Amino acid sequence: MPWYLEALISIPAGLLLGNFTEWWFHRVVLHGLGRKRGTFWSFHFHEHHRNARQNDFYDPCYRRPPLGWHAQGKEAWALVVASLLVAPMIVWAPWLCLTLWYCAGNYYFTHKKAHDHPDWARQHLPWHYDHHMGPNPQANWCVTKPWFDWVFGTREYFVGTAREVRAAS
Repeated sequence: MPWYLEALISIPAGLLLGNFTEWWFHRVVLHGLGRKRGTFWSFHFHEHHRNARQNDFYDPCYRRPPLGWHAQGKEAWALVVASLLVAPMIVWAPWLCLTLWYCAGNYYFTHKKAHDHPDWARQHLPWHYDHHMGPNPQANWCVTKPWFDWVFGTREYFVGTAREVRAAS
């Protein structure tokens, strides 16, 4: 298959797989296994969500070094490990592998920027802002794009609704 056809198929497939993985991992691992205190994944629900709620979406912990053994470090390490696990695909599906690496990096930097700059997040990632600041943290699982929240019906709107206005007053 010519490289451009492989890219034409693999890049969109990688973007979809990356977004599905983001949705699934957030829902099943971070909010499933992570709800139990003391587990490896509990940092997400018990530290990151607490910080976001207490600081109007801002999470000061993103100021720490990215590969430490703390909430944001565990997030970064999980993305590094996932990227290493798909690395062998570079031989037989290079465009797919490169796209998944892009998705991992994009996830980390987008998530970090969102929690460093809440106003930016509210405007550019309202689905993720809704996840933290809306009434239902068991919805809006996607961070970078809400694609699989739309597919699975887990997108719940909060930003710009009457419900948000009532919550603010």
